[in-house]
Amino acid sequence: MPHINYLDKEIAFKIVYYGPALSGKTTNLVKVFNKLNEDVRGELLTLSTAQERTLFFDFFPMDLGQIEGYAVRFNLYTVPGQIYYEASRKLILDGADGVIFVADSQNDRIDDNVDSFRLMCDNLASYKIQWREFPIVFQYNKRDCISPTPVGTFEKQLDLEEIPVTEAVAIRGTGVLETIRILSKNVIRQFQI
Repeated sequence: MPHINYLDKEIAFKIVYYGPALSGKTTNLVKVFNKLNEDVRGELLTLSTAQERTLFFDFFPMDLGQIEGYAVRFNLYTVPGQIYYEASRKLILDGADGVIFVADSQNDRIDDNVDSFRLMCDNLASYKIQWREFPIVFQYNKRDCISPTPVGTFEKQLDLEEIPVTEAVAIRGTGVLETIRILSKNVIRQFQI
């Protein structure tokens, strides 16, 4: 559920980038941040481990117009991909209004992607959120790898009938804005229903 600030007339939606370790979650967020004008973005905060992987979250607000006189703001977070940070990943999902699941398209990462998606669904369920009724975009990242996992693989394996799917090469910024646009529209649409 979005946070509504009646005093400042602002609605803040929380979007979480979720996926296995090194799938490109932080890269997506940094590319989106860098493509935005400075006047519509806040500060990018990063906390990392010694291995230079996301430990907790990256955050920045992104202003996107108004809903019934209220300014719309998106707060974007990433979760750490490493399994031993499961408690942090679950905590960051708390209060989320939508999720971008970033899958690594390399064929040797199929099991990691499936396991991570299922853990995400379990974490959402712990907050009484049915993932099939929740705004999610499934992003096939790293499409520039040799022999990428074919689009459709995860849709079949995870029964993702209704979820929008995008392709990206986050390191180049390809597909990252398309992915956030689709999710942000779905989040706003669900809020207005």
